[in-house]
Amino acid sequence: MFKKLTVLSLLAVFLLSAGFGCKTPSAQTQAAMTPITLTYWRVFDDSDAFQEIIAKYKALHPHITIEYRKLRYEEYENALLNALAEDRGPDIFSIHNTWIKGYESKIVTMPATITIPYSVVSGTLKKETTIELRTTNSPTLKEIRDNFVDAVGYDVISDDGKVYGLPLSVDTLAMFYNKDLFNNAGISQAPPYWNKEFLQDIKKLTKQDTKKELIQSGVALGGSSNINRFSDILSVLMMQNGAVMMDGTQVLFNLVPPASKDTGYNPGLEALRFYTDFSNSGKESYAWNNGLPNSLEMFTSGKLAIYFGYSFDLPTIKTQAPKLNFSIAKLPQIEGNPPTNVNFANYWVEVVSKKSTHQNEAWDFIQFITKEEQAKNYLEKTKKPTALRSLVASQRTSDEIGVFADQVLTAKSWYKGKNAQAAEDAFKEMIDAVVNNTGERIQDVINNAVSKIQQTVN
Repeated sequence: MFKKLTVLSLLAVFLLSAGFGCKTPSAQTQAAMTPITLTYWRVFDDSDAFQEIIAKYKALHPHITIEYRKLRYEEYENALLNALAEDRGPDIFSIHNTWIKGYESKIVTMPATITIPYSVVSGTLKKETTIELRTTNSPTLKEIRDNFVDAVGYDVISDDGKVYGLPLSVDTLAMFYNKDLFNNAGISQAPPYWNKEFLQDIKKLTKQDTKKELIQSGVALGGSSNINRFSDILSVLMMQNGAVMMDGTQVLFNLVPPASKDTGYNPGLEALRFYTDFSNSGKESYAWNNGLPNSLEMFTSGKLAIYFGYSFDLPTIKTQAPKLNFSIAKLPQIEGNPPTNVNFANYWVEVVSKKSTHQNEAWDFIQFITKEEQAKNYLEKTKKPTALRSLVASQRTSDEIGVFADQVLTAKSWYKGKNAQAAEDAFKEMIDAVVNNTGERIQDVINNAVSKIQQTVN
């Protein structure tokens, strides 16, 4: 593919220099046609996910070369921060949606307009290539909010109307369940609600030996470090239950919201209690403890009935357990507690480095790849759920990602401060304090977590 791109580039240079079949561009356009290279860093996706897209972009802009680099997730952020600090960082890179506030000083917002040369082919019998210098408008805030699912506008658009990036995909938290374990327990379908039926199912699906040790778990809930995305699961439980996670710059999930003022019901606290009860051996819902393997590992081993995860877990499950009889269902909701559909969004955003010397071109590339035609190409290759509303309907019928795509319209996230890892650590400490019964009141535990997260917001 790289040979193909090189041939296209050389051909463009030849046409421009020789004038064969190509109109001579103006002096201003010729100056803008100086060859440039944009470096693009991401995680998870191999270069073949972008080859066709980059080739199409190159055909429109022969003077621009895109150098794509995939890094391992474990090394990505450290390598990225070091490269940016040493002025050798990429022009374009991906950041998690929870990192945006922490990267505000390192990325440049979307310009209102972009002026860039285009290669235009005209004529029917005799094809003629013309290089035109065009100025195009960037998407308006309304267009971004209308074209992308709601979670995107909330995350990428600042309070003062600046756009920090655009995504290619939005993943959602869903329920993976072992059909064999369900069948053996006489359970015909995945529970749609967090209700008594759910708790009864978990009791049937959880097995202990004669020493009261868990040998089969009904669900990976209640713990922290050995449960993948534990903070996401607890966050969405709080949100579904009516907790106000943030209001402006104030973290509030420890408080009784205005809607519950008359009853004094604290939805964040009760969600924390519900979650941690699954690690309480004195409760009927007991199904988890910190001595168990990682939740994904336990699911692929066939000893976990319900695992909450994202579409990106599918390749791992299929590789590690190719014969596992499992299916995927929507994330349970709270029965009779409108709004019933609250899901959790987890995704990456494409951004432009403030240190890039080609910021307009970099932003032009991001706008190009996140349009429907290119996004569809990317999503088909990577098997990921869409960030664009226009593609939701077509993805709903997919056996693999249909559930995740069906939830994107009701998926939400929340701002965890400028240090997302610190918020993750605060959630872990909060869960562990309740599970380990440290003697603190649960209200004090949740207050302490809010205080720690608030420090990263201020």
